[in-house]
Amino acid sequence: MTTQAYTTLTETFARHGALEDASGILGWDTQTQMPDGASETRGEQLAVLRVLAHEILTDPRTADRLAAAEDGAEGLGPWERANLREMRRAHVHAAAVPGDLVSAASKAATRCEMVWREARAASDFARLRPPLEEVLRLQRQVGEAKGAALGLAPYDALLDGYDPGMRRARIDPLFAELRAVLPNLVATVRDRQAGQAPPLPLPGPFPVAVQREIGLRLMRAAGFDFSRGRLDVSLHPFCGGATDDVRITTRYDEASATGALMGVLHETGHALYEQGRPAAWRHQPVGLARGMSLHESQSLLIEMQACRSRAFCDYLAPVLSEAFGGTGPAWTGENLHRLYTRVEPGFIRVDADEATYPAHILLRYQLETAMIAGDLAVADLPCAFAAGMKELLGLTVPNDRLGCLQDIHWPSGSFGYFPTYTLGALAAAQLFAAACATAPGIRQGLAGGDFSQLLGWLRQHVHARGSLMETDDLLVAATGRPLGSGDFLAHLRRRYLDA
Repeated sequence: MTTQAYTTLTETFARHGALEDASGILGWDTQTQMPDGASETRGEQLAVLRVLAHEILTDPRTADRLAAAEDGAEGLGPWERANLREMRRAHVHAAAVPGDLVSAASKAATRCEMVWREARAASDFARLRPPLEEVLRLQRQVGEAKGAALGLAPYDALLDGYDPGMRRARIDPLFAELRAVLPNLVATVRDRQAGQAPPLPLPGPFPVAVQREIGLRLMRAAGFDFSRGRLDVSLHPFCGGATDDVRITTRYDEASATGALMGVLHETGHALYEQGRPAAWRHQPVGLARGMSLHESQSLLIEMQACRSRAFCDYLAPVLSEAFGGTGPAWTGENLHRLYTRVEPGFIRVDADEATYPAHILLRYQLETAMIAGDLAVADLPCAFAAGMKELLGLTVPNDRLGCLQDIHWPSGSFGYFPTYTLGALAAAQLFAAACATAPGIRQGLAGGDFSQLLGWLRQHVHARGSLMETDDLLVAATGRPLGSGDFLAHLRRRYLDA
């Protein structure tokens, strides 16, 4: 039985969700359609929406109703109690940060994103440095304010905003395991692949229009609902938009079809999570996705676990051959699988293979924790980034475009987001292993381009649960154990060394 306080809170948070949805659509437009000259005005618009959303959560009446609803929580069902827990979490985060700081941080991030576009194209870090310093200064203030309210260090407080309950104390041992194991594993895989004939490149060109049609076809096969979403182009691929209006993007290269296609499938994984959230709770906090580590698990499960598998490559090869008029041994499923599972260190994170990808995240995690702590100045970021790439991947960064300018995350103020990519890879391997163990027809389905069994399992065990459970509780329920590195490392050995 719900109380009046709880009922009123659901109305309040539904309004808050509508403002967040409006910000999501404007954010999508900023990256895909907005003319550059509108950036200052767009920054003002987004800041106003974010401040309004912030004011809803920090209204003294919201605090009073939360206290009253929590006093009467024994009469609530499990979903209502979880919803109340998530309301409290959102309130604490919002109440910790004054409205003027919310506005300033939002405007600074929008300005910095626009400068980043120009700086990245010109490989000119000096142009980005001043606005990035301002973004960092404000994010430190946000982290300090939230940390004081939550009893956390500033970085942990920022991390909690992306992955509730996650802490450096949990991440560091997992990342230490990867740092200890992956260099030798990658070296062994590369030695093995060096002894084999290299995969044959697919001969282009690959017209963008054809690439787009293939992407749309695969999105439909995976289960994307085009009545509630769309595909567009942006400088940096992402999934955004709003509830029941999920917008994903990719970027195309007519010299290569493989990158954009996997970008589409990656973002489709995110979109399927968004479209599969519990409909009865779609306007409430408990209906939201359970943090970015699980969100990244869904994109990496679709892209890496499912769509780089040999079974799926056998399905995909004739699709590509027919679309681009290709013939010969380069267009076989075996060769395509070898292309998609080639292990080779590279400069660009989003193009990295799954074995070397964690090194990109280990580096960014190291750098952003140092920046938030005040141990690394923005001015020193290019050199620190280049040194880390040399240490972790053995690469000499030739310019800033291929170095610290490649990602939008820091210019947009997303400090604390990066570790969720590799945490997501660990969860993806864990979830996919559990799914295939309980639904053995999944791999056979992928060989025919049929995702229905896989999507059905994910809907039941992840998507439809929203934020009912904490992350580890959800993973225990779905896989029998909390987040760990074992399934990910086993997956790499099985795919690259045992095949």
